[in-house]
Amino acid sequence: MKRNKIALVGAGNIGGTLALLVGLRSLGDVVLIDIIKGVPQGKALDLSQASSVEGIASTFSGSNNLSSLKDSDVVIVTAGLARKPGMSRDDLIEINAKIITSIA
Repeated sequence: MKRNKIALVGAGNIGGTLALLVGLRSLGDVVLIDIIKGVPQGKALDLSQASSVEGIASTFSGSNNLSSLKDSDVVIVTAGLARKPGMSRDDLIEINAKIITSIA
């Protein structure tokens, strides 16, 4: 039986937590994608090591390339800039809209 490929764009706190939940629910194999070199790979390694302790059958991998989205059954975008002091929500939505547009 083919396993689902679930791609998570954004390997920060939300993306990493979501990856763990996907694994715990055995929803499919997870690809974490982020623009910061080493972050998705490191998070995938951490999750892979924890999976043996928790009995998680899902596999985890990390990439810095959007081409890793290819053949994904599900794509979830958690990427975005966190709101900084003095930043309005209008400023934040403008920045995050550009991020989403660049991914699409």
